[in-house]
Amino acid sequence: MFHKVLRIHPADNVLVALSDLKAGEKLDFDGEEITLANAVPAKHKFTMEALEAGDTIYMYGIIVGKTLKNLEKGAAITTENIVHQTAPYTGKRKPFTWNPPVVDRWKERTFDGYHRPDGQVGTANYWLVVPLVFCENRNVDIMKQAFVEELGFARPNPYKSLVREMKQRFLEGDSKSLQQVGVEVLEQSAEEKVFKNIDGIKFLTHNGGCGGTRQDSEALCALIAGYINNPNVAGATILSLGCQNAQPAILREKLARLDPDYKKPVIILEQQVEGTENQLLTRAIQETFLALTEADQLQRKPAPLSKLTIGLECGGSDGFSGISANPSLGQVSDIIAALGGKTILSEFPELCGVEQELINRCTTDANADKFVRLMRAYAASAEAVGSGFDMNPSPGNIKDGLITDAIKSAGAAKKGGTSPIVDILDYTEIATKPGLSLLCSPGNDVESTTAMAGSGANIILFTTGLGTPTGNPVTPVIKVASNHRLAERMPDIIDVDTGGIISGEKTIEEMGDELLEYILQVASGKIKAKADLLNQDDFIPWKRGVSL
Repeated sequence: MFHKVLRIHPADNVLVALSDLKAGEKLDFDGEEITLANAVPAKHKFTMEALEAGDTIYMYGIIVGKTLKNLEKGAAITTENIVHQTAPYTGKRKPFTWNPPVVDRWKERTFDGYHRPDGQVGTANYWLVVPLVFCENRNVDIMKQAFVEELGFARPNPYKSLVREMKQRFLEGDSKSLQQVGVEVLEQSAEEKVFKNIDGIKFLTHNGGCGGTRQDSEALCALIAGYINNPNVAGATILSLGCQNAQPAILREKLARLDPDYKKPVIILEQQVEGTENQLLTRAIQETFLALTEADQLQRKPAPLSKLTIGLECGGSDGFSGISANPSLGQVSDIIAALGGKTILSEFPELCGVEQELINRCTTDANADKFVRLMRAYAASAEAVGSGFDMNPSPGNIKDGLITDAIKSAGAAKKGGTSPIVDILDYTEIATKPGLSLLCSPGNDVESTTAMAGSGANIILFTTGLGTPTGNPVTPVIKVASNHRLAERMPDIIDVDTGGIISGEKTIEEMGDELLEYILQVASGKIKAKADLLNQDDFIPWKRGVSL
């Protein structure tokens, strides 16, 4: 049943408009009449009672802002009349109990994955080519040109025909009709793959490895080690210049920390040792090709759902994200946790305001203390450069109802469900404990998804209300829409639509089950996530330090 408005939590003093509401419109909510003082667009909020300047705004049962002026009952809240505010937080204040969901229907389910020697199971089988320093980006690109088309991993580019046709008309002097030229984007398959059991060779480039702080270079090596360790990766070719801060010895040390008996093949070549560019690239291509023949021997086999490590992400969020898409991810997270799998919730700037709730869910005091320490250090570093978590909401967020960071964070945290928090991970640390872990990363979509794949996620769920094409080189990114309009407007990037929760057609539990079924299809290689179909291979390491 569709309702015009929603009160998310009994303690809230604002309501969410589920459809566009007109000024003067009278609403009957819970037996009380509210006359709207202003027009309230869908996704935005309005007061349930008259408030004075300095009063607290509550959503999701927590403090999300305070009023800047007196507001009458039924007034729309905006960036002009409220400001970001959160409650203080400390260590654990009360014990936590959890009622896990019933997971009987999932206990015997499996997905078809790639079983690694260390016990991990991949949802894909990729080979990586990565530079240790930006000086090698060009050589990585040359290897990409050599490998991708020849081995059948390239997808046809239909826009070449668009440029070709426009060029022809221009050369013929028919400039007036240039804007009339179009292109039909078809689902064209690439040439037949040479290696049947390899999903692709992923060529990652970046602007790090030297010139910044030594800590940033060390973190880059830890991130690359995490990508090699990711269960979706068969092995890697690493190109080094030789003189940079991010030394091969650091990468080897990071890999040894993850597993002293490391078995994945890792080819490391240095240009300053090999000599000419031709010598470097010839050897790199020869050794990589031989390694691919070995990686191609691995085939998919059934694995329990406990072998899933699911990253939980949001980007291009709107006022419905915290009501439909994010709680659906939370439902999946709880199911996976109950089955003994792992989930990762990142984006620390988007946990601002819900800290105490998360602290209370930590299974140990040490984890609670680590979370507090990382959050405060991150907030302080933002403030030191004249910014702050309160500046996190983007213009698009604000336009679609997320007008303070606390409102955004309260909805974003719903991706983590209700389960205990078993571990707190600093950037590049690996998720190893069954259950929900929190990972310190930026709110930036690509930096965050990059971090989660580096921490072991073999599937990433990504909610969006406005639409974003973000993907990842090694981990399938399943895009989840918060509303029907987005799913209809951008079907090429959306995998699952949770708008039925807003319209009253579906429950969060039903959407969680539907989403998990889709995950198993992607994890088994039976269907590809839309981001993979678009070759959306986004990779941005987080630089915490200054540039030197």
